[in-house]
Amino acid sequence: MNSVPASTGWVWVKRGFALFRQQPAEMLTLFFAYMFFNMGISLVPFIGRFLPLVLIPVFAMSFMQACRLIEDGVRVKPIVLLVGFRSEFFLRLFALGCLYLLAISGAALISQLFDNGALFEFISSEKPVDPKDLPQGRLFLGMLMAVLAFLPALMAFWFAGPLIMWRGMSVPKALFYSFFSVKRAAKAFLIYALSWFLISGLLPAIFVEILALVTGNTGFVVLLMMPVLALLTTIRYCTFYPTYLDIFEQPEEPVHP
Repeated sequence: MNSVPASTGWVWVKRGFALFRQQPAEMLTLFFAYMFFNMGISLVPFIGRFLPLVLIPVFAMSFMQACRLIEDGVRVKPIVLLVGFRSEFFLRLFALGCLYLLAISGAALISQLFDNGALFEFISSEKPVDPKDLPQGRLFLGMLMAVLAFLPALMAFWFAGPLIMWRGMSVPKALFYSFFSVKRAAKAFLIYALSWFLISGLLPAIFVEILALVTGNTGFVVLLMMPVLALLTTIRYCTFYPTYLDIFEQPEEPVHP
């Protein structure tokens, strides 16, 4: 594991943009294929509500592998979306996804101790719920506590997928190395998180408010921003690879267990 300065957090963001600029159409195609696949599996009775979360580590490796291909000068094709499924370590990635689902569920349960279920009602209701109809203070508190509760798990999951698929680690070992590598680079990850909060959170929110005031049509503005948010999300996926590259260096071919 390499040590990185705090400024590396911003460098990761810039390198993600650079990777995306090399093959923008291909990466957007991969992203929308991922969204379409998620929509399809979400229609599966009962387990469809959980499968998109369980398969996050599997699909995350699609974007990691795509960035690796871009770096090698290889064109990214939609079939890259299945790279995690075709890996000999698919079952480990799937087990990692099950733990991911448990971690999210645990964070949601912890939040209920502080917001009386306001956050859980907001995210689990089958009918659209207007946040204005919920107690604002409790909803914010629930979100804050859920984020704080999930943060240690996020640190453990961040590099676990590539450590499993590219280095052949077991699930416990990958979680261990991921957690402590993120902890070691905490300042860089803080800059990275703040940068993305500004780019994909604060600035779009301000832009939406300004356009809504000018046009007087909030619905139209939100619809207009959807492609922009999809673009920013795809670019954010492109920044995951540089974080791995700087801390664990060039991916190795997976070793056989």
